[in-house]
Formats: sequence, C-alpha cells, structure tokens
Amino acid sequence: MRTVITGTGIGIPKNVVVNDALAKIMDTSDEWIRTRSGVEQRRYADPGEGSAELGMKAAEAALAAAKRTTADIDAVIFATMTPNYYFPGNGPVLQAKMGFGEIPTFDIRQQCSGFVYGLDLADSLIRSGKYNRILLIGADVHTPLMPWQLGWDIVLGLEEREITPEEYAVNTKYRDRTVLFGDGAGAVVIERSENGTRGFEAFKLFTNGSNIEALYMKGGTAQRPWVRSEQVDEGYLIPVMEGRQVFKEAVSRMPESVRAVCKEAGVEVEQIDVLLIHQANLRIVEGVAKQLGMPPEKVPHNIEKYANTTAGTLPILFHECLADGRIKPGMLVCFTALGSGLHWGAALYRV
Repeated sequence: MRTVITGTGIGIPKNVVVNDALAKIMDTSDEWIRTRSGVEQRRYADPGEGSAELGMKAAEAALAAAKRTTADIDAVIFATMTPNYYFPGNGPVLQAKMGFGEIPTFDIRQQCSGFVYGLDLADSLIRSGKYNRILLIGADVHTPLMPWQLGWDIVLGLEEREITPEEYAVNTKYRDRTVLFGDGAGAVVIERSENGTRGFEAFKLFTNGSNIEALYMKGGTAQRPWVRSEQVDEGYLIPVMEGRQVFKEAVSRMPESVRAVCKEAGVEVEQIDVLLIHQANLRIVEGVAKQLGMPPEKVPHNIEKYANTTAGTLPILFHECLADGRIKPGMLVCFTALGSGLHWGAALYRV
C-alpha cells in the first residue's frame, strides 16, 4: 500500500503587481528586484480575501481534478503561517465554508516547509490505516504583514497620486522583505493506493531552532500584552529576516535533505527527474541545483510570476508542472523546502 496524489489545484488572487508598481511607493526598481530575487511580479489578495479563501479555491479545484467531493475526504491538513484568525486555524474555517462533514482538521505551522511537512503527515496518517483520503492545502497571504501606511491603491493601479515622503521612507525601510512575497495557495488530494509503482517513496524532515532569529516575528504571547501600540510602531509585527544567513542555510540544508531522502529510498540524486524547490528566491533555487549537480531543465521555477507564497510555492509549482507536461507519469519527483524554525526537508514521489 502506498499513497498517491490524485488531484491538484491552485488558488491565485486576481491582482497582478509588477515590480514597477512597487517602485511608485518605495525606493526600488524592476532591475533591483530581479537582480536580487528573480521576481518579476506577484499576486495580491483583495481585502477580506485571506489564506483560508485562497485555500478553498485551491481545494475546490483539487477535489474536482480528483473526481471527489467533500463527502469523500476523511481529514484535512492546512499548512499556513498566516491564518485568517490568530485562533482557530484555517482548518475549521475551510471545513464549515466548504460543507465538509465533522471530519478532523489539522493546522500545521512550518512556514515555508509547511507543505513538505503536510505531505509526510498525510502519508503517515493514511499508511497507518486511520484514513483513506486526505485534502492537503498550503496557502499564505503576506500582504497583511506589509507595513505600508498608504499606497495599496497606488500599487493596484486604482489611484494616481504621489506618495508622501514619510510614507515612502517607511515603505523603503522594509523593501528587502516586501518585494519578495506574494499571496497564493495550492492543494492536493492524497489517497490510499494498492498500485505499488506510484506514490511517495520516502521523507526526511529536520528542525533546528538554534537560529530562530534569522527568520521570525518578534511579536507574540511572550509579550504582556501581546500587542501594544509601541510594538506596532517598532515593527514587532513585521517579519525579521537576515537574508545572508537564510541564503546560507537554504543552499546547504536543502541539498543535504535531498541527498538524505534519496539514500533513504535507495536511489541516486541523478535519478530524480524533476526537483521542486521552495520558491523563496531564484538565487537560492539556482544555488541548491548547483550543489546537487542538477541541470536547469530538471529544476523548474515560477518565482518570477508569483514571488514567495511560503506554504503555497510547492503545490502551485507542482500543479503547473503537471498541467504543462513538465511532470509526466513515471517520473521521480523530489520536493524540498526550508523555512522559519528552522524547518527543512525533502520528499520523494513517483508520479
């Protein structure tokens, strides 16, 4: 018995924001952003459109592709670091709005590694015999975390005006992070299968919390109270990212996990047909591929279209590669990611 992906879907906001639009509200440019990240554009959700709503769009598409309904699903796993509410997580939100029965929902927070962790959890739950079919969603919206005082309508092309010097200065202060991220969701249906030639072959997951401050948010319940106006002014609710440290960790940890999962499965890295790397930064994608000796044709990317959607990057990329034929039946696919925690890992899947 193995577990297989029977359907995929994505939930992408309609608002396309190119680099030149960001240059209207901060000190940046298309060249500056492309050179450092490879990002050309990203999608921004509408106000009131959270990660749960994008996740529902992806879930509906995945269920349709798998020819399943909500009644066929035994459990839901929702991976996000940006739930609609501080609590509860997105699982019960999706369960109620999509009309699932009173099935269990699991909300997990491994940030950029959330989808890989979700795959392992789904595979383990199905292999244990507890469930037969699981819906896994990876979704994030980063726009609410962006500290822009004013300027949203300018970025979206809804208003033509000059931003004030004060607004421009604030927006520029955080440009190293805000230009990298977008909003998006992907979902997969995972099922029990007796077909021994397809399915997940191995997982290797890791956590090391000794360097949390390389990528984290200061705000939290360790504070008393957990939100004060001074904390907002001081940026406690804005993610902190030490870019050089994260880059160094990513281009070493992800290749290590790919080698480890291949060893676990008894295959060589060279036997991987398609390597799907978390779309954090094109330079990271290229660095991981170089460390593994993987040619560009085996390492697809779409960060130029969507930027970093955290838990959404891998399922969105997987869906697109299936849709356009870059991933075909029989291929060996490897998923790998690294995110805040630090959490990282890899999964091997035979299509």
